[in-house]
Amino acid sequence: MTKAEKQQFVRELTSEFKEANAIVVCDYKGMTCQQIEALRADAKENDAKVKVVKNTLALIALREAGQESLEIKDTNIVIWGNDQLTTCKVADRAATANKDNFAVKLGILEGSIVDAQTVIAMAKLPGREELLGMLLNVWNGPARSIAIGLQALATKKAEEAA
Repeated sequence: MTKAEKQQFVRELTSEFKEANAIVVCDYKGMTCQQIEALRADAKENDAKVKVVKNTLALIALREAGQESLEIKDTNIVIWGNDQLTTCKVADRAATANKDNFAVKLGILEGSIVDAQTVIAMAKLPGREELLGMLLNVWNGPARSIAIGLQALATKKAEEAA
């Protein structure tokens, strides 16, 4: 990669990092090509992006994007996206599927550095659709109880009339 290509890459990465609400740095040492492609496919389905980036280029892009400075070393793959939950879930699914070769190192959520436990905890939270389903279930509870009570009353009246 020439110096001009590196500068262009850093500019592109900087603009992506500025728009991202979640950035997760993970260790991917030992992963196969198929496993990395599966991670990329999962990220694409969830509107997140995945890139293996040299540490120095990633640090420059993060600094230029106005993010807090990190200390990253060794082999790293970066996952980022606009939705914090889905980005964390992508990283967590990859860590679960590839326990020996993939580990979440740290993340940046809304500009603040968080540790791996926070990223994994975020991944365990229910998504928007799950929360809406829970809410609908709570709202339908009283209506369901009334309907069951009315049905029981109607059955009792029918038995008394017979």
